[in-house]
Amino acid sequence: MTTKTATRAGEPEVLELDRVTIRFAGDSGDGMQLTGSQFTRTAAVYGNDISTLPDYPAEIRAPAGSLPGVSGFQLSFSSSPIHTPGDQPDVLVAMNPAALKTNVGDLPAGAALIVNEDAFNAANLSKAGYATNPLTDGSLKSYTLFEIPISTLNARALEGLDMTSKQVDLTKNFFALGLMFWLYERSMEPTLRWIEDKFSKRPVIVEANRRALKAGYAFGETTEIFHTHYRVAPAKLAPGRYRNITGNEASALGFVAASKLAGRPLFYGSYPITPASDILHQLSGYKDFGVKTFQAEDEIAAIGAAIGASYGGALGLTATSGPGIALKSEAMGLAVMVELPLVVADVQRAGPSTGMPTKTEQADLLQVLFGRNGDSPMPVVAPATPADCFDVAIEAWRIALKYMTPVVYLSDAFLATGSEPWRIPNVADLPRIDVENATDRSTFHPYARDPQTLARPWAVPGTPGLEHRIGGLEKSDIGGNVSYDPDNHHRMTMLRAEKVAGIANDIPEAEPYGVERGELLIVGWGSTYGAIRSAVERLLAEGQSVAHVHLRHLNPLPRNLGDLLGRYRTVLVPEINLGQLLMVLRAKYLVDAIGYDKVRGKPFRISEIHERAEQILAGR
Repeated sequence: MTTKTATRAGEPEVLELDRVTIRFAGDSGDGMQLTGSQFTRTAAVYGNDISTLPDYPAEIRAPAGSLPGVSGFQLSFSSSPIHTPGDQPDVLVAMNPAALKTNVGDLPAGAALIVNEDAFNAANLSKAGYATNPLTDGSLKSYTLFEIPISTLNARALEGLDMTSKQVDLTKNFFALGLMFWLYERSMEPTLRWIEDKFSKRPVIVEANRRALKAGYAFGETTEIFHTHYRVAPAKLAPGRYRNITGNEASALGFVAASKLAGRPLFYGSYPITPASDILHQLSGYKDFGVKTFQAEDEIAAIGAAIGASYGGALGLTATSGPGIALKSEAMGLAVMVELPLVVADVQRAGPSTGMPTKTEQADLLQVLFGRNGDSPMPVVAPATPADCFDVAIEAWRIALKYMTPVVYLSDAFLATGSEPWRIPNVADLPRIDVENATDRSTFHPYARDPQTLARPWAVPGTPGLEHRIGGLEKSDIGGNVSYDPDNHHRMTMLRAEKVAGIANDIPEAEPYGVERGELLIVGWGSTYGAIRSAVERLLAEGQSVAHVHLRHLNPLPRNLGDLLGRYRTVLVPEINLGQLLMVLRAKYLVDAIGYDKVRGKPFRISEIHERAEQILAGR
């Protein structure tokens, strides 16, 4: 929705918009992630609903000005609730030719294109593969093009400061940010305060960034090339206190909250890997909350240390991505065998092997479900949005502690680095997840089981009279001695499987959003939530017989899911893999579901889900 607001003579026209999507793109050294993050922060302070999509280059040191070195940050901010960072940007800010070339294809006709014309020299055009200058050859005529000498104007604003030309050039992102603040009526104050705090020990850097930001804002005010600026009103969100949060930040806070709810210290053993490393960075700052972090020499050592911490009575946690899960799989089987509470976080990325480390994918589902030797079932939970990571992190620990089992927490790069407003919960509303350790030597048996959960007792080493064997060799039922008896092995394997299957009675039933029964049910999991929900909202508004169910528990699945699937003529399963959940649903429920698979390293667009659903509903 767009409305015009009257202004005084000589002032730019103001357009009232419901939603705007901006993409900042430039070289990996141009500070595009910082620029996008600061605009996001300011929009959050203003009260907009927000969703973001950082796009990091996969190569650590790609040549400056090259296509592989382009870094991007897309954010969508709105006056109403939104679920995705937008399909196509309304505005593209391109700091060099490579940024333009890699992103202009996503720009719809008529969209605004703001470029740093200083960067469009012969050398940069050649690096980006342009035979002619797109600013002058007419190839951009379908866009509203604004050519601004950002580098020159920024350098002029910083004259007199004791800085090299390279240092001056590094601040041009703040010039672009200031311009966008003016264009969308956003205050500079939050960013100015951030600059003061961030660079307080380097006064010249503080002054340079302040000047650059203010110069960009002043350019917007004084130039005559912009005849309109835009206003997006605050969103009407549920009452409460909010903060903007990424999925990795929310995961870390959820794990810390679980530690406090359980009354036990959290131990985090990790080996750095993109895109999970931020969890280590976050948790290392919570020492005052009893969190101990350990950067191991490899993935195997990290999970081994986490299992040891759980054996000692702490919450043992480890996180990685797909390649690390491959290395941790033997130890995950060990955790299944010893039946200790453990959470293994898998922040998925595009594979196989090293793949595209900074791009998103959902291709580890079958790996975490079945990628271990022997029958070794593990519960699997998956958050749907960045803010949802907090609640699902607690849920992972609730299951692990109640059922004495390792649990996989399955996030992905889109959730991990994307952000949205998170309503800070009341601590009193969070679930109690504490469990007691065994202490009574007269009744203790290491593999006796709770009749409701089939969980074995958790005995902390050093408790008098509770000495018992532990390890990867099969144990005898009840007593826990090493056993090679075939009947015992069958019984113990069945008990471990029944324990995990029984969790289905302790999780919410699947609830469809949309019609209770009808033509089409779209089933999703993980980060496909936003695109699916937005598409279904549009389809329902068009009068279509459609619904959406999103699965946060992937093993076991909700107990009513089979019945729910049978209520719809067609089931569609969009995934950022080649149909892994689809395979599970077809095998388990014998439903003739349809897959919709894309593995491009990018999340689904709303329009893609909408179009595919329309084709199915039309019988195509």
